Amino acid sequence: MTMDRREVIKSATAAGTGLMPGNLTGLAAEYDRYDALGLADLISQKQITPMELLTAVRQRVEAINPQINAFCQLFFEKAEAQIKEGLSGPLAGVPFALKDLGQYLSGTVTSGGSRVWKDSVATFDSTLVARYKKAGLVIFGKTTSPELGLTTTTESVLYGQTRNPWRLDRTSGGSSGGSAAVVASCILPAAHASDGGGSIRIPASCCGLFGLKPTRGRVPMGPTQFEGWNGLSGHHVVTISVRDSALLLDATAGAELGSPFLSPPPEPTFLKEAGTAPGKLRIALAVETPYGTPLDAECRQAALDAAKLCESLGHTVEEAKLPVDFAWMREAFLTIINVSTARALDEAVAALGRPVTERDVETVTWVMSQQGRKVDAVAYARAIATAHQVGLQMARFQQDYDCILSPTLAKPPVPLGVLSLSPENMKTFTKEITEFSPYTALYNVTGQPSMSVPLHWTDDGLPVGVMFSGRFGDEATLLRLAAQLEQAKPWAGRKPTS
Repeated sequence: MTMDRREVIKSATAAGTGLMPGNLTGLAAEYDRYDALGLADLISQKQITPMELLTAVRQRVEAINPQINAFCQLFFEKAEAQIKEGLSGPLAGVPFALKDLGQYLSGTVTSGGSRVWKDSVATFDSTLVARYKKAGLVIFGKTTSPELGLTTTTESVLYGQTRNPWRLDRTSGGSSGGSAAVVASCILPAAHASDGGGSIRIPASCCGLFGLKPTRGRVPMGPTQFEGWNGLSGHHVVTISVRDSALLLDATAGAELGSPFLSPPPEPTFLKEAGTAPGKLRIALAVETPYGTPLDAECRQAALDAAKLCESLGHTVEEAKLPVDFAWMREAFLTIINVSTARALDEAVAALGRPVTERDVETVTWVMSQQGRKVDAVAYARAIATAHQVGLQMARFQQDYDCILSPTLAKPPVPLGVLSLSPENMKTFTKEITEFSPYTALYNVTGQPSMSVPLHWTDDGLPVGVMFSGRFGDEATLLRLAAQLEQAKPWAGRKPTS
């Protein structure tokens, strides 16, 4: 993905522009042909400057974002100042956006998609944000998320609905749906994302992107807190290319002062792993939904086709049943999230100057916080112990398998409104969210690395991801396999057209 810029200019008109209006020309019309590494190469070769690229990105944001509503904050003046101060690192000059949840950039708001924190301006950079800057990324905006990341769509009372670039009436997924929409619409080749129950992999599936959730503790979360949802949540990116994901993991992974978690370091680097053949892998195929809920035919077919592709590449694929009592796991998962939500609203007193009321937050947020307040200390400790035991069960299971293949989601992207945190009926919401995403949360509970790979599109043009999950600490195998799949069945050339 590093074509000479002159070649791109010649071919840009014929390439198809997706959501991009036809009045964009020059660099703004062409840079979507590159991944982040490709853009960094252009800058290092002095074919373009960081300021020229930022200006082109701004033009594309102004043209496309009104259609998808994926940015909740823009601060190009801060990005320009960052460029003027000087840049270094492997991605020096490449524009980048942060998800508006869980990470802080000094002088900007992190609202978490909530009216409660809509005026909360950070006075420091999170450790991860500092590492993004050290890598040379130029941060110019924040992308939308649902309130506190509590659903699998990106819709909020505060910012409205974020639309899927592949079909504007469908969800872009959640909770990193703003970042996924930004990358899918070719505004950026990569954007920050986080995943507490599938929130990197779900929007990656909905938007036709590569999304890797790293091993627990791989990417820093601090300094204000060192774990999200008691270790369920982790941070990384959504990308077009596998190599961008690998390089960004190299740039951000590693020990953080004060963190209780530390993942085993890679040898040699994740980027080199992505360029290494995976060898012959033994893959467990687990297609059926964990709770016996319906599985859409497209999602089933996506997983089965991926299994055939893996076999054609020399891997062994065999059907297997995962050794987990999912009802037991789900109770622990929800207990942890409910208590964490109650804690977040308690701590919001500092932002509001008063206790949070039902009128300040969305319906599901309030209900979950109230359920969290009913959990006693013993039940909470039991939930954490349960999560650890599920991790042990999966670790034993994967002594026989290099990775597990399943659908990422049980449905293609659903219409907007179905998964909103302000539903008319809570029972309907619970049913819809369970039926949409029954697979992803397991790997948040266990802390294993897990990725959604864009290998399937429906006949009417909607992306459908396939999920591969590896052993704890073994992103290397996943990245090797992902790069092999990317070469065997490329997806970078597919772009939204409506």
